[in-house]
Amino acid sequence: MSEHHDSAEHGTRTGGRLLTGVAWAVLLLGLWLWGREVTDVRNGISAPTTGDVAAVGRPPGVELPPAVHPLGAARPQRIDIPGLGVQAPVVARGLDRNGAIDPPPYDQAGVVGWYAAGTRPGAAGTALMVGHVDTETRPAVFYKLSSVKPGATVRVIRDDGKVAEFTVDDVQVVARDHFDAQQAYGTRQSGRAELRLITCGGTFDRANRSYTANVIVSAYLTGTGL
Repeated sequence: MSEHHDSAEHGTRTGGRLLTGVAWAVLLLGLWLWGREVTDVRNGISAPTTGDVAAVGRPPGVELPPAVHPLGAARPQRIDIPGLGVQAPVVARGLDRNGAIDPPPYDQAGVVGWYAAGTRPGAAGTALMVGHVDTETRPAVFYKLSSVKPGATVRVIRDDGKVAEFTVDDVQVVARDHFDAQQAYGTRQSGRAELRLITCGGTFDRANRSYTANVIVSAYLTGTGL
């Protein structure tokens, strides 16, 4: 849901949203991970503008820093997105019985879920994180995710004491009928450490009690620190 909707409207229109909104986008994740080969995917996700959020992509003229060598494997503890004011703990999550990433429960709407069976943030490959956009009563951790721009910084604090610093290079809204699991979750460039942040987007479909799209933010490792 976009930023211009106020909290009162959230209170009347939400309820079980991320669970259904994210679920359709990651429903095929288990099968994709099971059947895929380690291959690159073409840069960018082809998707139309949907609902109240535009597919940003990568605007021309945005200069991005070079990628740095991936770190070793370590578990994420916290994610910081300075431009959005996000400072949130990260918890390990698995897949639910439908093969979707199981997001944190609604009483932990300020927490980000990391797909623990996949890549660890900062290591080579694509690490996946999901977060609620709103709850029945208030905005949640990824409420402003759709407004992030290419070039923005995302920091992941790890349990080895290192900070993996990512730069956003692509922001897309992927509609339900244009979703491609390999495009969404596949590594864009072989050998890089990449990160995907996922939440609901588009408009809320009252009949199906789910959002019509997902916001997918792609980033890659550009710095490390202690």
